[in-house]
Amino acid sequence: MLVTCRQMQEIEQEAFARGITASALMEEAGIGIAREIQHLFPQPGTLIAYLGTGNNAGDALVAARALEKLGWTILLRLSHSPEKFKPLPREHWERMKQPRVLSAALNHHEWHPRPILLLDGLVGIGAQGPLRPELEKLAAEMNHLRQELGCRTVAMDLPSGLNGDTGEPSATTVMADLTLTVGFPKVGLVADSATPWVGRLGWVPLRELVSENITGRTLLTPTMLRPWLPRRSFDFHKGQAGRVGILAGSPGFFGAAELVCAGALRAGAGLVTLFAKEDAYPQLASRVRPEVMVKRIRDYREVLDHSFDALGIGPGLGLQAAEEVLPVIRYAQAPAVVDAAAITLMAGAEGPVFLNSTPPRLLTPHPGEMRRLVTGSENHPRVMQAERWAMAHPGHTLLLKGARTVIATEGMDTLFNSTGHPGMATGGMGDVLTGVCAALAGQKIPLHEAAGLGAWLCGRAAEFAAIPRSQRSVLPSDVILNLGMALQELE
Repeated sequence: MLVTCRQMQEIEQEAFARGITASALMEEAGIGIAREIQHLFPQPGTLIAYLGTGNNAGDALVAARALEKLGWTILLRLSHSPEKFKPLPREHWERMKQPRVLSAALNHHEWHPRPILLLDGLVGIGAQGPLRPELEKLAAEMNHLRQELGCRTVAMDLPSGLNGDTGEPSATTVMADLTLTVGFPKVGLVADSATPWVGRLGWVPLRELVSENITGRTLLTPTMLRPWLPRRSFDFHKGQAGRVGILAGSPGFFGAAELVCAGALRAGAGLVTLFAKEDAYPQLASRVRPEVMVKRIRDYREVLDHSFDALGIGPGLGLQAAEEVLPVIRYAQAPAVVDAAAITLMAGAEGPVFLNSTPPRLLTPHPGEMRRLVTGSENHPRVMQAERWAMAHPGHTLLLKGARTVIATEGMDTLFNSTGHPGMATGGMGDVLTGVCAALAGQKIPLHEAAGLGAWLCGRAAEFAAIPRSQRSVLPSDVILNLGMALQELE
């Protein structure tokens, strides 16, 4: 669930009324922050904690102590003298053993173990308006070190200077690579304007905080996703794992079919069948993995004569076969994931009427394809684009791809993905997603949940793929190879 900053403060006050102490919440928050940092940065390096005077600094100090025990080198950068800490952070400051305080910014001549993380503990959700001058200076310093020295910035709850309700940044907002939101995610963190400043979103739950989902919007987390991925009994067989049919690939775009099929296999599909036209069959049959069955057809409408648990339609198909592909999208009885060329073909069909009385469909457009589906959609926030489309197409699901993927289905909570990185900005990632979502749908997972699982898994697999290399070098095929590790976190 997503909350406003005021709602978060009210939730905390309700916990205090039940006897929960602020000290206990700070300890749990700090340890949770350290756990998430270690989870996403498994090789211990150097952590430089930037500290204001408030409780956000206390969370940072708890996290720093916990990470120090795990082998991290801890340095502290203060905006003030230690006696100006508020009571709770002062208590944790006094528990630091021989704290190493930086009196000036790190420079490129200094050597410290990498990765070098900058922990933003300047202000929390209670801060209003522009940063004070002494904090503004440190925020600018963090942004400079991130840009010039390749440091990674981790924000706690929200990047200092960002409005937690609207997502609007100030002139000196800290630019984070990772934001670890504490308790409940704040609505401003998923705003379009916030994405460049928030980076990857992580969640640090606090067990004693409880509330209802008032907004109807939710951040995808492993805790939410695990119940959506059913456990397999020991006598499970391939027929139960789903028969998935794939319509993908055409001359010049054979790689798309390879990626869709491989994604479906790695996501657990029992049987994958790729339908290939006469002119593409020889090349596709020789290129796809041996586990894929390749069926030669003359007309894509032949797919309607076969029984599948799910379909994946569109990647690499081209636009020449509209009269064959559109009837499959409209009349196939199995749930279907519709992507790429198939979305473009739909956009030129009959608009909303096209999907009337059609079995469930999951559309996975990127922003350009969304503009084809809905004229003028770019004038609205991404979440509004997705939710409006879902309201106009009841029974169907839309996954709007991007740095903060949005998933909407009428009557369901809107989902925001939390995983992934900029290295996924390369052709073919969407093809992998189509295969993964089709495989999940073939395992009887409803499309709304399959979309959430697919987006999270592909993003997490990309994160695993980047651990031994630069994010820039991660390929869609690397994501496929790491899907097993991502799935393991949900099993």
